[in-house]
Amino acid sequence: MQKLTHWLNQGRFHKHAFKPHFENNIFVRHEGDKSKPALLLIHGFPTCSYDWQPIWDSLSPHFYLITLDMIGFGYSDKPTDFPYSFAAQANLIEDVLTSLDINQVHILSHDYGNTVTQELLARNNDAKQKQASPCFEILSCLLLNGGIFPEVIHPILIQKLLLSPIGFIVAKGMGYDAFKRNFDNICCINIDDIELRKYWQLIQHNQGDRIFHKLIQYMKERVEHRDRWVVALQQYKQPMRFINGLEDPISGHDMLKRYQELITDADTISLNGVGHYPQVEAPEQVLEHAFSFWKSHKIMT
Repeated sequence: MQKLTHWLNQGRFHKHAFKPHFENNIFVRHEGDKSKPALLLIHGFPTCSYDWQPIWDSLSPHFYLITLDMIGFGYSDKPTDFPYSFAAQANLIEDVLTSLDINQVHILSHDYGNTVTQELLARNNDAKQKQASPCFEILSCLLLNGGIFPEVIHPILIQKLLLSPIGFIVAKGMGYDAFKRNFDNICCINIDDIELRKYWQLIQHNQGDRIFHKLIQYMKERVEHRDRWVVALQQYKQPMRFINGLEDPISGHDMLKRYQELITDADTISLNGVGHYPQVEAPEQVLEHAFSFWKSHKIMT
């Protein structure tokens, strides 16, 4: 668990007030030279910012890195009365970036984090329509596997069960073996058992089993706000690339095809033999295509 302890020790806790007189502790890690471009890394479900550990050290010479465990994930608080909406997570990110005095940012996101990115892009659009300044300007986006178009998501059984009326029972009854089976299903290159146990530890931290079924409600929200979030991608005029592990049973081939259908001049990268967690399964490939993207747009030298 040495790497996990190091990850925790390199971060800090930010106080986030999501309603008056009620604060939550949010784990935040930021590192590097603030004169360099700021890169915000937004994690997916059900894991946390530790997902970025395999590529963190390679990114740090080139960017001022910022990541966090969104509320309900990882080392952050997991209250039972939080709305767990994408809007609430976007509010949290705006709060964290404001506290760091960041007004321009590049984004690298995965899975659940892609939809948070879409909401942040939509807010930038809202601000422009009102001729107002957004909380921060998004200068580029790199998206990894995720359900950005809900009509082509293929949820696995555990997701369906957590969404069902007995979701809270399923969450409480889920153990490490079931967790590992599901990860082995969604990842083409299996994640080492030692690392998976760290992910499980982080999910269980702060009694995470109490709210696991609440987190998964994001799948309904994606359908409800589908048009807002798809339009946000379609109207985005800054550099954007989608890197997709094709063997992902949830958001692989079909998600990539839909992206190419709906996004004009789509910049996409296909990763053969890679599943739902490209940054963990194939970090070298992700770095190769990320660096080529940033260099081609003169984001980094």
